[in-house]
Amino acid sequence: MEISKYNNIAELFIDRCKISDKFNKPAFRYKEKEQWVDLSHTELKDKVICLAVSLLELGIRKGDRVGLISENRIEWIISSFAINMIGAIDVPLFPILASKQIEAIFNDCSASAVIVSNNFQLAKILEFKDRPNSLRQIIIMNDDLSYDDIFIHKLSYLIQRGCEVRKKEERIKIIKEQVEKIQSDDILTLIYTSGTTGNPKGVMLSHKNIMSNIEGAINVIGDLFDYSSLLYLPLCHAYERLAGFYTLFFSGTTIAIAESIDSVPKNIAEIKPSLMTTVPKLLETIKKKVMISMEKESKAKQSIFNWALKIGISKVRQKNSGKSNPIINAQYALAQKLVFSKLSEKLGGQMKLFISGGAPMSVEVGEFFEAMGITVLQGYGLTEASPVISINSFSDNELGSIGKQLFNVEVKLGEDGEIIARGPNIMKGYWNDKAATNEVIDKDGWLYTGDIGVFTERGNLLITDRKKNIFVSSGGKNIAPQQIENLICQSRYIENCLLIGDNREYISALISPNFEQLAMLAKEFNIEFSSPTELISNSKIINFIKKDIDFYQKDLSKFERIRKFVLLSEPFSVDGGELSPKMSVKRHIIENKYSDMIDSMYDN
Repeated sequence: MEISKYNNIAELFIDRCKISDKFNKPAFRYKEKEQWVDLSHTELKDKVICLAVSLLELGIRKGDRVGLISENRIEWIISSFAINMIGAIDVPLFPILASKQIEAIFNDCSASAVIVSNNFQLAKILEFKDRPNSLRQIIIMNDDLSYDDIFIHKLSYLIQRGCEVRKKEERIKIIKEQVEKIQSDDILTLIYTSGTTGNPKGVMLSHKNIMSNIEGAINVIGDLFDYSSLLYLPLCHAYERLAGFYTLFFSGTTIAIAESIDSVPKNIAEIKPSLMTTVPKLLETIKKKVMISMEKESKAKQSIFNWALKIGISKVRQKNSGKSNPIINAQYALAQKLVFSKLSEKLGGQMKLFISGGAPMSVEVGEFFEAMGITVLQGYGLTEASPVISINSFSDNELGSIGKQLFNVEVKLGEDGEIIARGPNIMKGYWNDKAATNEVIDKDGWLYTGDIGVFTERGNLLITDRKKNIFVSSGGKNIAPQQIENLICQSRYIENCLLIGDNREYISALISPNFEQLAMLAKEFNIEFSSPTELISNSKIINFIKKDIDFYQKDLSKFERIRKFVLLSEPFSVDGGELSPKMSVKRHIIENKYSDMIDSMYDN
């Protein structure tokens, strides 16, 4: 589709549905009563228009802010499109937020309505609903509504009412009038940043911002019409909304919505997707599990696997260098038949492409999947850029890099290596915060990303770290922690690693272990334990982890190596606040939570 000819997302949505009506393939698939249900583009469009009519009837108008608090589900998709159909602004929030956090955000943006998933989320809203604010209407997706209030509505009822209150021709006319009023510079969505280092700021993204990013992404990745995908990352995050939702939907890809993050392996086996948007953490976990499972196999099978992996990686490196070796090609065909085809079956048997973002991905992880015959395209961006700035392409996929900037985005590096971007995808600014906007966008429209990068010999961008994360040791050495953390996390015994070292004499680390692997190690060492705390306190376990860390950091400079570490008795988690919903480590939260442990590693 020629995205640039459309004025707003609503126009683009209506046209996409018309085009896709000609093809016998669903727009979305989702689980309902343990069964996968297909939703066609026509059915989706009808539900969206009916809901949009009802939202107008409730008094919601162009420019109104409407909260959206829900786990990933088809109603999230329908609600988002319906809000945007009438020119209103959706404000998507993570469902893990507490009532006080939601109240602060809604007060900041003067939200007039909110759509929530269930009674649990509704209860959060009711805690502050009667306080002086702008909130007028509450809509709940689940049908098991347990509150009787004229300002609380069932989503299913509103969709039904929208269909019944007007004839189809009238509904289409009403919505067409609303869509024609929406300008490309109007705000489409207001996405609040996580606020780990301060109060959350509302990122204002316009229809033009988002559509230019869709166009840029499709220009790089190409036609994805024949693919089917499984969506599992939070839709309220800019990355999954753009990459896993908008870009794929407007490419005509069928999108299946995973039941939850935990159900991803089961859903992959059921859906057999050929494409997934993901974060490196999932890919790292899959690789670790494969490597661990192979150790349980016979020596003969291990030998064949190791041979195949070696050949596969040689094939990947050969391809990236632009060379071709007939012997390796022949050996790879055999490796594919004996090993990689069987590994692919564990991912449904149809997987062809992972689009990875949200965090850096190691070359080793990329090579592992490329060796299997699954392409991994790593990209980069941030919410303030709608969010994609750059991405690798099929024709130029340099593993370890984040590719070249989109055709409609300019990129340059500052004197200190900071990545600076400009283009139609750059946000309008932060809601009600001109000062904060001026801190990150200069008078010429350049967005200062806060990420440090370099260009490779092939002209691709390479992230070295977050500018604010760069350590300066007490000896004056600059240390980029993220690369070292990713290196250490290659250990099967380590789930997450957080380096400490800013203005310190040496590097230390907080280690969140893989307790399943530690338990197996304890059994091997004949160590009895009754709790995780007892396990991580065992001297044999600590010494073994130290040797493992030393193995992975052997090629680092002396000042970059971890000298001391602490094993944590609880894993980092989203519920615990240490991880964001897209599995990024919240550095400052963890440092504050474990400040006493950190100080103990520097006590003489």
